[in-house]
Amino acid sequence: MASFRTSKSALVGLAGIALLAGAGCSNANKNISLTEAATGPAKMLKVATVRAVTRQVSSSVQVTGSFLAEESSDVAPPAAGRVIETPVDVGAFVKEGQLLAKLEDRDAQLRLQAAMASEQQAEASLRQAESRIGLTQGGKFDANSVPEVLSAKASYDSAMAEAKMSEADAQRYDALIKTGDVSQSAFDKARTQADTAKQQANSSRQLFEAALNSARQNFQGVINAQASLGYAHAQTAIAQKAVDDTIIKAPFTGYISSRPVAVGQYVALTAKIATLVRVTPLKLELQVQESNAPQLKINADVEASVPGYPGRTFHGTVTSINPTVDSNSRTVSVEAKFQNQDLALKPGMFATARILLNGSSMGIFLPRAAIVTDPSTNSSQVFFIRDGKARVAVVQLGAVDGEMIQILSGIAADFVVASNHLQDLYDGEPVEPEHSAQAPVTSGSLGQKPGPGRRIARA
Repeated sequence: MASFRTSKSALVGLAGIALLAGAGCSNANKNISLTEAATGPAKMLKVATVRAVTRQVSSSVQVTGSFLAEESSDVAPPAAGRVIETPVDVGAFVKEGQLLAKLEDRDAQLRLQAAMASEQQAEASLRQAESRIGLTQGGKFDANSVPEVLSAKASYDSAMAEAKMSEADAQRYDALIKTGDVSQSAFDKARTQADTAKQQANSSRQLFEAALNSARQNFQGVINAQASLGYAHAQTAIAQKAVDDTIIKAPFTGYISSRPVAVGQYVALTAKIATLVRVTPLKLELQVQESNAPQLKINADVEASVPGYPGRTFHGTVTSINPTVDSNSRTVSVEAKFQNQDLALKPGMFATARILLNGSSMGIFLPRAAIVTDPSTNSSQVFFIRDGKARVAVVQLGAVDGEMIQILSGIAADFVVASNHLQDLYDGEPVEPEHSAQAPVTSGSLGQKPGPGRRIARA
């Protein structure tokens, strides 16, 4: 009996719950009916669609890397000193030889003036030594042309001539005395004169030789004076270099990326005055898997993109390929050069690059309008239509051909994707495709610079 009452109570409770639920559903349906009556039935979003197509593209290797300056120099001062002028600042463009900084040069200027005075004194001493021996500036030395030597030589020649004449007279008197034509006293006189003339000739010869030796010694003085002048020249050049070292110039044309010194600061030889970088051209350093190394070639075309310029493709060429493979990463280091005439690229920028190889393969392409790119993350996505709903797919972009972009991953061929209302779509949203069209085929060839296209950034 008790059991029967319990079951009956339970049945009553369930019936009450069912009545309440029915009443709730009735009220809900009534509210929906009132909403529809006020606003009309809900409409699905109509989107235009396009079908992904496959096209033949050149074989390539997709890699990442960073841009580096063609040349980068931490300019150091050639001498220590106090900075008195810094006419350039960070970001300034400077030409080769342009002033970067100037050091105090008072001491160096004084040393230069002292060196120049010593040089003038040494040159005057040289001119005086040359005048002693009658040597003209730049002339060739000849001891016999020295005036003192010429005078001694003339005296010696005269004495020799007089001695020869006296000897001849003495010999004639010797022959005459044997015949009795002259007296003994006349012969003795002639002989005495001959002996005297001979002694005078010997004396003149000694004077001539002494003059020659003196001229040669004086020429040695000229050589010493020339050496002193050469030393003075060297000292002047050293002093001039000390002055020049106070002026710090740009070693090549480029941009100032750092200037850590200021006026009044004392800098040593190890200090950094400024950092100078050459950004035209730039080089891109890439790491390529060793499996692709045999296909790499010098002068191969390279296409690169950076997060700062979404949708823009930069073009360069391979300039060097490391002949060795890194044993840790199993990659080959490759460098590509980009002209960067508009200075859009900066050293340190991260880049996604594509190295074009010989041969071709099939690739999937979509129009630009069907791709959503987020510049902040450099990621791209598309919305493909399946079972009446929009589904999101993250894609990796590849080659650009006019208004068409290659899709490396994320979707397959013949996928139907939305091409408008991309900012209003979300994953799983019911949509009504307006029509499905084949992606347009452009006449441009792959690898050309992309034309202007619509790029939608999704927040």
